[in-house]
Amino acid sequence: MPPAAVIFDCDGLLVDTESAWTRAEEVLYARHGSTFTLDHKRELLGQSGPVAWVTIERHLNMPGAGERLEQELRELVSVEIERSAPPMPGAADLVAALRTAGTPIGLASNSPRDLVALSLQGAGFATAFAAVVSAQDVPHGKPSPDVYVEACRRLGADPADSVALEDSPTGVAAARAAGMFVIGVPGLEGVDLSAADLIVPSLRDAAVRDAVGLRLAA
Repeated sequence: MPPAAVIFDCDGLLVDTESAWTRAEEVLYARHGSTFTLDHKRELLGQSGPVAWVTIERHLNMPGAGERLEQELRELVSVEIERSAPPMPGAADLVAALRTAGTPIGLASNSPRDLVALSLQGAGFATAFAAVVSAQDVPHGKPSPDVYVEACRRLGADPADSVALEDSPTGVAAARAAGMFVIGVPGLEGVDLSAADLIVPSLRDAAVRDAVGLRLAA
């Protein structure tokens, strides 16, 4: 049977905003006398705002500066997303196919809602999703299941009958905690998505279409 709903993560899974975030993070760290590394990126990948800001404070040895660093980074990220944040390979085709098949689709992100909206607009997905949930819309961000549970609720779908697509360990943990079938699509070398039910190299992989019921629909 096709899933009751398919829920996408945004950054690095649906839209190539992780490149934009990385460019912004490199500028932020350089401003404060540090070099942004791949290890920093792995630690920050998929984290919710409060966790991310504490992590950045530690990386930069700036305890208590999280609020100021957050504002700096969000301004930098907005500029970079407007400059370039295209859909990830296979994302547009997969979204279009699910919509054609009549499968309810939603988005669940740990990013602030203004950056989510900016990312969707720039990548051509502004009206694609029937439910868009950010960490600001629920009590707890990923790895808590709240964003996925809320996205399924808005779509009238049981999480246990739904599929999540994720690119980070934090996101995989959140979707698993919601009781969903999780497809992991690693976008960064060395990221452990082994807790996912299925791991594929990209959204173009035929196994993704099988898992979301599109082969059956065809």
